[in-house]
Amino acid sequence: MNDKPHIQEPQPINIELTDEISEGIYSNLAIITHTSGEFVFDFINLMPNTNKAKVKSRIVITPTNAKRFMRALIDNVKKFESQFGTIKDQETPPGGMPMQFGPPTAQA
Repeated sequence: MNDKPHIQEPQPINIELTDEISEGIYSNLAIITHTSGEFVFDFINLMPNTNKAKVKSRIVITPTNAKRFMRALIDNVKKFESQFGTIKDQETPPGGMPMQFGPPTAQA
């Protein structure tokens, strides 16, 4: 008799990528906000010499997945830098707006 618990092997996930989504959306500004149950990532393309921009994509994830995303991003940045060199960190990115990590100051 086998007393070991049966461990089910993870099943592969079939992920589809449509042509439209595969093109991606350029973003040079991110606003990250959160509640007790979710993180909200707003990705924006702010054109130079303008003070108005629209959110191009919004991603809402759980706090657990936000932490997993952070770890994956850190890992990928380290791999990138080991292959291509250190990424220069800028106080203010091109376009003039710093990345924001608190509540947005949106205006209509």
